[in-house]
Amino acid sequence: MDDTPRWKHDGVQVIHSDKLDPNTAQTAGMERAAAINHARVGAQKIWAGTVKIAPHAKTGAHHHGEVESVIYVLRGQARMRWGERLEFMAEAGPGDFIFIPPYVPHQEINAGDSEPLECVLMRSGSEAVVVNLDIAMVEAPEAVAWIDPIHRPA
Repeated sequence: MDDTPRWKHDGVQVIHSDKLDPNTAQTAGMERAAAINHARVGAQKIWAGTVKIAPHAKTGAHHHGEVESVIYVLRGQARMRWGERLEFMAEAGPGDFIFIPPYVPHQEINAGDSEPLECVLMRSGSEAVVVNLDIAMVEAPEAVAWIDPIHRPA
């Protein structure tokens, strides 16, 4: 048997937007759909998909285990809360990236009045790891401005 890769079927794969898989780990308040994972395309080190959150809706608190996550905001205004009691908060809009380290409890909120929050998600593992949490959160989180450790202000 020939062990050379079959590039036609084992090379580049295009997953069209109408073929995303909603049968992935979920958190209340959002709709995740998988595009890239081990089961669908044989990915070994990444997971990618989309998320939609209705206006004024928020997710439950959760984390993604040992994987790193990146959120890219396509449309809407994201308000992120994080910490042991979701005591920290920052916002992101279209074109912004959000990085979530492993095991960080967090919550996504659509801060918009009328349009859904739509994002692309990427994770460093090939499976949809979601650990939903039941935590008591602070009422008024502290706003945190991100400071780039490489490009510090003068």
